[in-house]
Amino acid sequence: MTEAAASPRSGSGALTKEAIGTAARRLFARQGYAGTSVRAIAAEAGADPALVIRHFGSKERLFLETVAIEGRFDHVTNGPLESLGPRLVESLLTEAPEITFSTWRAMLRATDSDLVRSRLIAAMEEMFIEPLAPRLQGPDPELRARLVAAAISGLLDAVAILTDRLIVEASVAQLVDLYGRSIQALVDG
Repeated sequence: MTEAAASPRSGSGALTKEAIGTAARRLFARQGYAGTSVRAIAAEAGADPALVIRHFGSKERLFLETVAIEGRFDHVTNGPLESLGPRLVESLLTEAPEITFSTWRAMLRATDSDLVRSRLIAAMEEMFIEPLAPRLQGPDPELRARLVAAAISGLLDAVAILTDRLIVEASVAQLVDLYGRSIQALVDG
């Protein structure tokens, strides 16, 4: 039987791993880390649960391999500093927001795992602190870069986790103006 003709349940290498990864991405986004079992992922992929572990090693490693957040804001954080705050908020709210929100929900729900928490911290470092801190003028550049990251995670929490009615119902333009200015104040120092 060739790999192209194999069913996922047969355990055919790349095909099975891809089917498991696709199923995991979908289930983690919909149900979160704790609400998703290896058995559910395997069933969704049409594979044996043992294959999930064989291909990924553990549920944590599967989660980390399939739920990606790094690089999401590179085009903004590497751009001009004088308009970073509003552009960051606009990017968050308009560029594939449902994918961003479901990924954020999945990551936050999995932070009881030390491995996942470490990955989230590393992603925040990579997305915000590393590109911003060396470029910020004035006092406390690293602290201000960390506060930018905290401000973005706060907005993500309000929209994706808490679904704060007033924030969710506000227009993108309002949020870009108000929240963008608050982030810009951190950037400007």
